Order: sequence, then C-alpha cells, then structure tokens
Amino acid sequence: MSSEPVDCAGHSAIGRQSRFKFADLTPLALLLASLSMVAVVWCCLSSPVNLERASIDTATKLECVSYAPFRGTQSPWSSSIVIDRAQIEEDLSELSQISKCIRIYSVENGLDQAPVLASKFGLTVLLGIWLGRDQAKNAQLVDTTLSVIDRNPDVIDAVIVGSEVLLRGEMTPSELRQYIRAVKARARIPVSYADAWEFWLYYPELSNDVDFVTVHMLPYWENFPVRAEDAAAHVDDIRRRLMAIFPAKEILIGEAGWPSRGRMRDGALPSRINQARFLSDLLELSRRESFRVNLFEAFDEPWKRKWEGTVGGSWGLLDGTTRKRKYRFGGAVSNFPFWRLQLGFGLALCAAVFGSTLLAYRRRPPTSEPVSWTAVAISAGVSGSLLGLTAEAAFYGSYGLKGSVIQLSMLTVAIAAPLLCANALALGHTLPRFRDLIGAREHKLTLQSKALGLTLLAITLIALESALSLVFEPRRHDFPFAALTMAVLPFWTLSLVSRLKSGPQAIAEILFACLFALAALYILFNEGWQNWQAQWTSAVFFMLAATLWRPRTAIVSKAKLLSK
Repeated sequence: MSSEPVDCAGHSAIGRQSRFKFADLTPLALLLASLSMVAVVWCCLSSPVNLERASIDTATKLECVSYAPFRGTQSPWSSSIVIDRAQIEEDLSELSQISKCIRIYSVENGLDQAPVLASKFGLTVLLGIWLGRDQAKNAQLVDTTLSVIDRNPDVIDAVIVGSEVLLRGEMTPSELRQYIRAVKARARIPVSYADAWEFWLYYPELSNDVDFVTVHMLPYWENFPVRAEDAAAHVDDIRRRLMAIFPAKEILIGEAGWPSRGRMRDGALPSRINQARFLSDLLELSRRESFRVNLFEAFDEPWKRKWEGTVGGSWGLLDGTTRKRKYRFGGAVSNFPFWRLQLGFGLALCAAVFGSTLLAYRRRPPTSEPVSWTAVAISAGVSGSLLGLTAEAAFYGSYGLKGSVIQLSMLTVAIAAPLLCANALALGHTLPRFRDLIGAREHKLTLQSKALGLTLLAITLIALESALSLVFEPRRHDFPFAALTMAVLPFWTLSLVSRLKSGPQAIAEILFACLFALAALYILFNEGWQNWQAQWTSAVFFMLAATLWRPRTAIVSKAKLLSK
C-alpha cells in the first residue's frame, strides 16, 4: 500500500508540489520573455535614422511649398467656408521660416487674402485658379483671381490656370486652352497649367499656351509605385524626359512629396523616415541640377482621409493639428516619436494577459501543460508588441463617425481578444459556434464562453468589412495588419491548443472562412509581391479562415449539465 500523502480530494501532495513549481516558475519565465519581446520590438521600431543630408536646409529655405489652410473638419468642398484671417496668418508665419514661396490652388475659402498676408512675412505666391465643370463658377474665379493679382503685383510670381483638370476628366484640352489664353491675355505675369506628367505627354500642344510647364510628380501615386529610396531619381528622370520634349520651356516641378503614414502601394512605404529621405534626395538634386521644385505639401490635411484614407492626410511637412514640424529637418528621424508611451502600454497589456490567466487559475487547479502557457506567452508578446501600432492606426486612420466607430471597435476587440483567450486557455474552454450565440440556442453558454464567442463574432465582422474594402476600394483603405493580428492570433492559438469535442462544422463559419481565403488570395495578387503590409494582412485572413473552419461545440454551464 502506498504511503504517499494525499489531500481530502484525493490529490497527491507530491503531484501538487510538482504542479506548483511549474505554475510558479514557468509562467514567470514566459512573462519575462514576453515583456522582453515587447521591449526589443519597440527599441528596433523607434531606432532613428541619420540621413546624409538634412531633409530641409532652413538656412537657404525651400523654393516653394503647397499651402492649404484647412484644419480639423474644414475642407474646400464647401465654398461657404471662409478661413479666418488670423488662422492663415499663423500658418504663413510658420512657413516663412522654411520657405520663400507658397503655392495656393484657389482664391476660395478666404484664400484671396493669402497674398497680402504672405507679403508681411516676405513670401511670394504661385496663385492658382481651380477650374472644374461649372463654367459660370470658372468665369467668376478667373475674374476674382485677376483682381487679386492686380492688387498684389509684387507678391504673385505666376498664375497657374487649373490643376489636374484633365486628370479628373472635368474638361477637354481645347476647353482648357481657351481658359489659359483668356487669362494670359489679361494677366501681366507668367501663366502655366499644372497636371500629372503623363498628361503633358498626352497633350503636348498645351505648352504653346503657357510660359512654363508645371508638372506633378508623386512617385507614391504612380501606376507603378516607386520606392522612397528611388523616388528622387525617378522624378529627375521624368524631368529630363520633359526637357527633351519641351526644350524652350522651363519645367517647374509643381508637386513632389512623400506621405509620412498610410498604406503601402507595392514597394512604396509611407513613413516619416521615408518622407525625410525623399525630401533630402530631391532637394539635393534640385540644388545640383538647378531646377525649381514646389514641395507637396506644407501641412497635413485631415479632410483628405475621407477620400484617400490615412495616406491622403499625411503629406505635410508640418503636423495638421499642432502646425509644427513633424521632425527636426537637420537631425535624426524616427518613425515613432512617442514610442516610449507605446512601449509602456504594450508592456501593460502583456502583463494583463498573464494576469488574466492567473486569475482564471484561482478557479481551477493549474495546468501542467507547457503548450497552454506557451500559447498565452505568444499572444501576450505579440499583442503587447502591436498595441502601439494599432492605437496609432486607429488615431490617424479614423475620420467622421463611421471611420471612428470602425477604428474604435477594431482597437477594442484587439485588446479584448488576448485577454479572453488567455482566460479560456486557463479554464479549458473551446470556441462556441455562432449559432449558439445568435440562433436557436441548443446549449446554455457559460458567461466566459459567451463573451469569447461574441468577441470572435465581432472580429469576424470587422475583418470582413476590412477584407471587402481592400478588395473593392483598396486605394483609400489601410492594411489593418497590426490590429487583426492582435485579434486573430489568440483565437487561432486557442483553436489549436484546446481539445475540440466532436461535432459538425458550422455553415456560417465555413462561409466566412471561404470569404476570407478568397479575399486574401485577391489581395496578394492585386497588391504586388513587394507589399509586405498586404502579405501580412492576407496571412492573418488565412489564419482567421483556419480558425473558423475548425469544428467546435459550445461550453455549457454547470446548471445545464446537471439538468441532464
């Protein structure tokens, strides 16, 4: 007969001691490993880059920079909005420290007062006339612009009649030429037209009506996007090509810039470092080759997020909210200036995931399976590492009520998923079926199982909205790779680790899984092999599809079990 001591429940004291050692030491070791992972990731992400040349030389100043005064919800789509004089004056005071000139695209929304304010700060102006389909409005704007020119002859260097009218398809070349000729006959300053460089190749006859050729070159938006490292050379190649076609005309680069955040397009990655790198390379070329360039643009414009996503509102050299420079033009540049705050919240979430597991273990004996603790550690480390990226994407990616709700929902489920899945691993729960959450309930779910299932359902619906957006409207939608990874990875690890009970596969989950797999394949094909954001996001869609595909049954309450 064994003399091994046992407790009142019949458990071996030696077994309890063995389990206690594992539960006490291994979780601590994995916690430290996860926290270290979060710290290492953010130390790498925040590493600054020292460029060979300052992105902007404040001693010599920029030749010119595009300026729009709109802040917050202000936008040019409403002609009734008139920007306050003091707001424009504040902006021009800041811009005068880095530029000699501003380019404005219209005299609407109070911008007719910009030239006289620019003169106070020693700035000159490239004045634009915004042409569109409305001929009556076009005629009014032409008259207003010519009146502004007459009142400010020493401030306005040139007038640009129309900007990308042909690109937008709002006017024919012959109609545009009539407007250019009409303005040229009345203006006493040089006249030009601005459009993407391809349209000057399509309609070279436009050069006969202008004093100089104004071309827009945004390598990020090219049909075949160019990497930031190669973007300045690409701009110069196009400039030389146009010089050969229009040898008698000056080629003014009317727009050239790089976004500081947003979605990738093939190998073109928006970031603060890449923006600074492109500006540094292009301005060095312009000084060496003696050509003029107008940088796009002065300030971030939040209203553009509604039409072009995060990237549309992120072209500014200066922040759209603070109206200050995004980084020191002569110093090291980091993609994450607030990385310490992001690191802190990441470490807190990582610790909270382990805390959720340990709290659950107070309700049942600790597991002795290393795989469960390993799954918790993976979820905690990855979620903690990505929380900062997810929060930043939610802040800059939201615009309007719909965008804010989607981003806030994504952030919420991304935080809830690792906490709930860690709790489920500790309690030995599996994933419930969607039919048990919203359909005719065959089982009475436990509270924990219900919360787990509702969170997975929310993630599925949010991920489906993202997948369909990236398929049908990819241009203005970011890749939510960080948020989706935080939300999906814990459920995927739970589905692998938990012991599934035998049961039929659920039709709803199978349909969702097929949709995610098809969307992932399309995104991979559509976005190009250089787009790692697309590849990452597609991998998460496949992961979610695999999670939903696995058959599962519900965890029922003790009361329901006892009733049987």
